[in-house]
Amino acid sequence: MEQQAECQDNFVPGLNSAGSNLVSSPVPTSHQFANTTHGACNLSRPRKVVFFFPAFSSQEATAPLGILAVATPLLRAGYKVRLIDSTITPNFHQRALEELDDALCIAISLVTGPMIRETVQIARAAKKRYPNKPVILGGWHPSLLPDQTLAAEYVDIVVKGQGEDAMLEIVQRIEAGASMQGVAGVGYKEDGRLVFNAPRALKPIREMPPKAYHLADFDAYERVCGRRWAMYTSSLACPYSCAYCTNEGVYGRKWNALEPEQVVEETTDLVRRFGLQLLWIVDDNFLVDRERAVGIAEGLVRTGVRFDWSIQASTNLVARFSVEELKLLRRAGLSQVSQGADSGSPKVMHLMNKDFQKIETIYTAADKLTQAGIRPSFNMIFGFPGEGESERRESVALIMDVCRRYPGAEFWTNIFTPYPGSPIMQRAFELGIDVPKTLEGWVDYFPRYTVLPWLAGRKHREVQTMREYLRIAFDRVPIGVQRKNRIQRIVHGMIGVPARWRLDRGIYSLPFELWLKDLANRMVQPPKPKVDAHQLEAEAVTC
Repeated sequence: MEQQAECQDNFVPGLNSAGSNLVSSPVPTSHQFANTTHGACNLSRPRKVVFFFPAFSSQEATAPLGILAVATPLLRAGYKVRLIDSTITPNFHQRALEELDDALCIAISLVTGPMIRETVQIARAAKKRYPNKPVILGGWHPSLLPDQTLAAEYVDIVVKGQGEDAMLEIVQRIEAGASMQGVAGVGYKEDGRLVFNAPRALKPIREMPPKAYHLADFDAYERVCGRRWAMYTSSLACPYSCAYCTNEGVYGRKWNALEPEQVVEETTDLVRRFGLQLLWIVDDNFLVDRERAVGIAEGLVRTGVRFDWSIQASTNLVARFSVEELKLLRRAGLSQVSQGADSGSPKVMHLMNKDFQKIETIYTAADKLTQAGIRPSFNMIFGFPGEGESERRESVALIMDVCRRYPGAEFWTNIFTPYPGSPIMQRAFELGIDVPKTLEGWVDYFPRYTVLPWLAGRKHREVQTMREYLRIAFDRVPIGVQRKNRIQRIVHGMIGVPARWRLDRGIYSLPFELWLKDLANRMVQPPKPKVDAHQLEAEAVTC
């Protein structure tokens, strides 16, 4: 099972019965499900699977892609699927347990960090109330730390890596009362022992079944986050091996992709069926194959279907495109490219194993994207092991220079967080990182490790103050963020000039401008979502 997003009440559009949100087979709303076959139904036993998706970010809520992926084989086999997303499901704790009453099992998809808190709560409650019904965990965190995850007393089965085929086999074994022995990619408990079967070979994305988007209530997501959008995957993995990235731990750098024709057909079908305004294509590196990217753009232009879409790509790959090619992508609807600038220091880039990316490609990418009318968005990491004061100053100088040259650009600043599965995590103990010993221990790991052993106390406070000044140095509002009201615009406009002066000179003491900003924000602050991992991880520097 994989990662991310969110869901609520009536999961099949048009199905408004009083209570039941079950789906016993894929609704044939697309050619993708036209050839679906169903297994024979055993009426004497429950044939329902409950999926729970813990809260990640209510400001960016949409259908959980990993669960939609593993649901399709189950639906094709005749199982009922119930999806409960805590972010938009009222009384989600009670609802999950009620649904489990006549189900075979409950499965949870999660990534490292705050999602684990609700995962633990639901798993504990499920085992207490239904001790004989398996709790199954999948997604990035269980894939990267399967032993520690399975060791939790309330976890019965873990899925490592791709879960589409594995989950179907698991459910079939549960239904038959059989052992999990031999189910590839699965760990389970037997007589108190942790047992791990052989890994499951990775399938190319073109061999994977379509995702069951019809399970999602996009009306509910729109009510929560204010826009109608979905995630879509057109390729898997990335050919590069950045030291902070967890991709290698799951996909092994084996980049593979759908053909342009399939991407065009599936994305336009999604937009038409569900009235979507935006697709976030969550590929790790969309632009690996230049001809493929151009082919997708040409196909989208020919369809005449209009929608915005955004991608992730490395700056060196963006830079090799011509402005005319990027203009073609813009005509096809591409509105934003998120890129890992990561540092303005060649020394730190080398430590990150990013010698493939030169500093000048950041400028080239910003320039070409700006000419094409596409917003260049960059990620910047502070506090990477080996970064000192001079290297941080190089990064700040890069941000300031790019922002001044390209007023439409956007930066997202992070403090380095060492994640399980990343190459740098192999040096965790050497670096003084306190690695959690249990699944529950990872709940607060995400925000806690914005304070690093080598970036603590005064240094940490200074970096956080610097990040705050970066956020207000330029008076623009990034895509997807609530618009500032009049008071905020006036205050932010007043403090932008002194903020830029401070950043140019590295002076962060007595930050009275930030006190003024906080006062203005408190006057108009909207209610905070119960979980917003984006605020824990990164915020935008808008240019």
